[in-house]
Amino acid sequence: MFAVPEEIQSKLSAFRDISVIVGIPSYNNAETIGHVAKIAAKGIEEFFDGKGLIVNSDGGSTDKTIEAFMATDTGNVPKIAFQYIGIPGKGSAMRSVMEISAVLRVPVTIFLDSDLRSVQPWWLERLGKPIIEGKTSYVTPYYVRHKYDGTITNNICYPLTSALYGLEIRQPIGGDFGVGLEMVDIYMSKPPKIWESDVAKFGIDIWMTTTAINESKFRPMQAALGAKIHDVKDPGKHLGPMFSQVVGTLFTLIEEYSENWMKISSIEKSEIYGDIPEVVPEPLEVDLENLIAKTKLGIRENLDLAKKILPDEVFGLYENIMENGKLNEDNWVTLIYKLAGLFRNEKLRESTISILIPAYFGRVADFVEKTLNLSTNEAEEKIKDMMELFLSRKGELIKEW
Repeated sequence: MFAVPEEIQSKLSAFRDISVIVGIPSYNNAETIGHVAKIAAKGIEEFFDGKGLIVNSDGGSTDKTIEAFMATDTGNVPKIAFQYIGIPGKGSAMRSVMEISAVLRVPVTIFLDSDLRSVQPWWLERLGKPIIEGKTSYVTPYYVRHKYDGTITNNICYPLTSALYGLEIRQPIGGDFGVGLEMVDIYMSKPPKIWESDVAKFGIDIWMTTTAINESKFRPMQAALGAKIHDVKDPGKHLGPMFSQVVGTLFTLIEEYSENWMKISSIEKSEIYGDIPEVVPEPLEVDLENLIAKTKLGIRENLDLAKKILPDEVFGLYENIMENGKLNEDNWVTLIYKLAGLFRNEKLRESTISILIPAYFGRVADFVEKTLNLSTNEAEEKIKDMMELFLSRKGELIKEW
């Protein structure tokens, strides 16, 4: 095992007859992790006959996250915590949990984000039961989210992944997943170089979902979990590094699975398990002026780089973003497909992501401005329209190949 410390490995033989492992990756989440652990224990007792293990894999927190986790009363449900080995990041944390699942041959592994405030015991049933019943080996969350929560998901991961692989999965990077042993074994069989890439960081979610779509003998399913209330971030202020890691991984996967997506010309819905609760998501304020200013500055800073690698017509589109700091859906699809093609050249990978980041801020700014007076449901229709746009123009990406 690569990411699990030896002192933890030596203790694993004590855990027998386990039906589920709940993994909670963390980094400086002392204030919230106790709540998540307590709810996980209740879910294990209620839906898995108490036959579970809660694992906190930590990235070297300085706020005593591990101590807070271990001090939490989880009743009769055992728990372990450790600082994982490897590149700092969510992916390394999740890998360590799956290593334990693989060794103990645990049928279901459920991941819960450590900053969740809306988690409920029944989430474990929703994320785990389809796997136990043999319907699937991978379950993604299906949330009710505010229209401005999850901008990377809304503007690229959801519409592009659905259009490419022909399966509509609303939250491919949702953070909370159910994983069967089939997929755990597939993930663990991947070469070390994958786990040394952005998959070790925030690239993990899109990598796990895309791998499941393409390699599982089952179709991934979605679990209706209601609202996701967590520590949300303003996209113009906090999401740059995450965008780089997620989209870089997404583009890498486009190349890896090109033989699959080239054959697909329609989208089917992934089955949703459970009734979708009637809930109202927490409001999220976005600083539109900051987004526009950040877009203009970023485009200006990357203009010379863009001129070097983009064809003239696409460069003209890129340059025009500076005018109002926004990027509409049509031009966004043009840019994504062009840069996804350029990303195949390893020498251009860093440049393509640098060029794309300010354009992403411009895409979010355009979406925010257009949906200010729309309900979350009305804004959702706009996002679905973009998915259909990616699908209808898929031929542009095929030409790039």
